Amino acid sequence: MSTYQEDIKAVAALKEAAGNPWDAINPESAARMRAQNKFQTGLDIARYTAKIMREDMAEFDKDKTKYTQSLGCWHGFVGQQKLISIKKHFGSTKRRYLYLSGWMVAALRSDFGPLPDQSMHEKTAVASLVNELYTFLRQADARELGGLFRALDAAREAGDSAKEAEIQGQIDNYETHIVPIIADIDAGFGNAEATYLMAKQMIEAGACCLQIENQVADEKQCGHQDGKVTVPHADFHNKLRALRYAFLELGVDDGVIVARTDSEGAGLTKEIAVVKEPGDQGDVYNSYLDVEEVDVADMAEGDVVFNRGGKLVRPKRLPSGLYQFRQGTGHERCVFDCIEAINAGADLLWIETAVPTVHEIKGMMDEVRKVHPDAKLVYNNSPSFNWTLNFRQQTFDAWEAEGKDVSGYDRSNLMSAEYDDSELSAAADERVKTFQADTSREANVFHHLITLPTYHTTALSVDNLAKEYFGEQGMLGYVAGVQRKEIRQGIACVKHQNMAGSDMGDDHKEYFAGENALKAGGAKNTSNQFS
Repeated sequence: MSTYQEDIKAVAALKEAAGNPWDAINPESAARMRAQNKFQTGLDIARYTAKIMREDMAEFDKDKTKYTQSLGCWHGFVGQQKLISIKKHFGSTKRRYLYLSGWMVAALRSDFGPLPDQSMHEKTAVASLVNELYTFLRQADARELGGLFRALDAAREAGDSAKEAEIQGQIDNYETHIVPIIADIDAGFGNAEATYLMAKQMIEAGACCLQIENQVADEKQCGHQDGKVTVPHADFHNKLRALRYAFLELGVDDGVIVARTDSEGAGLTKEIAVVKEPGDQGDVYNSYLDVEEVDVADMAEGDVVFNRGGKLVRPKRLPSGLYQFRQGTGHERCVFDCIEAINAGADLLWIETAVPTVHEIKGMMDEVRKVHPDAKLVYNNSPSFNWTLNFRQQTFDAWEAEGKDVSGYDRSNLMSAEYDDSELSAAADERVKTFQADTSREANVFHHLITLPTYHTTALSVDNLAKEYFGEQGMLGYVAGVQRKEIRQGIACVKHQNMAGSDMGDDHKEYFAGENALKAGGAKNTSNQFS
């Protein structure tokens, strides 16, 4: 329930105590402004959303169909429209989050212009985007509540008590657009102290969940590119603890940490781990290195060697100075990374895979859950995967293994449009459709995200508009391709003045100036054409 009526009474009491100078102050107007500004700081948001996320995690533990989802958003407006659409189509934002992608910050939000996903962008750009996203979501609340308040006034003026009660109920039970953000802090943007400082900025902006990866900060690469370099567990765990301390310092005691391992695709390390006793983290990490046994007499000047089981071994070192792991150890290293990350305080795991395959994700998580039965995964349903080709090939292989005739298909050419209406394509699409539910059930995936979908949807929609508008269709390219669809689909942005806050501004003018207010929303406002 909202505190709307209580706030009216509280402001009325303040007004009475203030006397004549407050005669023009309307307690209900002040109560409305309070309702439209429920979250006054980013920390208010972080504490509120952390609680939501923890409750969702507990619910998922009981029921694997209750997984959560998000889409990556690169601008506050995009995030706002996403949540407005979710409320419109589904009536609730429950279990639907926002994802903040470091890739999109690098590609779209840096003052340097488009950059590769290598932590080259300004550190503060990430926290700034968190703040921007929540600014737009708070505005979505204020806008929607403003509409309810105006409807409430209209019901009162019409003497419709039933309608007034209905609208008051909507106000009292209002669901905010504010949802958890899983925010990408890359590899921490430096050492553990830099990670801690960066985390504080992001939490203060509203982030309740931070995702950090085990790559070398100054060599960081996109998880779907080559050349990834991981760090020993001791280094990574220092940063996990830095995140936890940042949450605790700021009073977000149930803040969520996602530990991401890139080991499945990372074949390199920058350093040999410190070993304090046989079988410890450092020893296990070094056991995956590609080494060769050497004799002291065969050592070259400057060689790095260490003792393994009483034998002197030399790790293979590349011209870059990096050491390489043995081929085929990626899955085993991922499992080890995950187990040790949870031991170090991570709440959720993230495993980058080469392709989206249920059995591969399940295979690794089964091993992790032998040690940590409640281990939950965040999975990147990445646009870097060719989902159509991958799932058609998976379907082809499954059919072939079952003895089904696949002679009518060319496995190497399954992306071809000639297969779009085929039986195999339909079966593959069904696998794509159920992929999230399947991996949540089979591999304990708590959260499914797409890192940069709105990057692609923006490019696609602009391409379609440019093709039509600058071509033969002219203005019809916009009218038929955009505006008419907005009207038919009930897209709020068709009234872009309202979306930008014009009606809220009129409300405030009336609060501040009363009947002297010069409002923009009169009869000559062209937005009335969309009523």
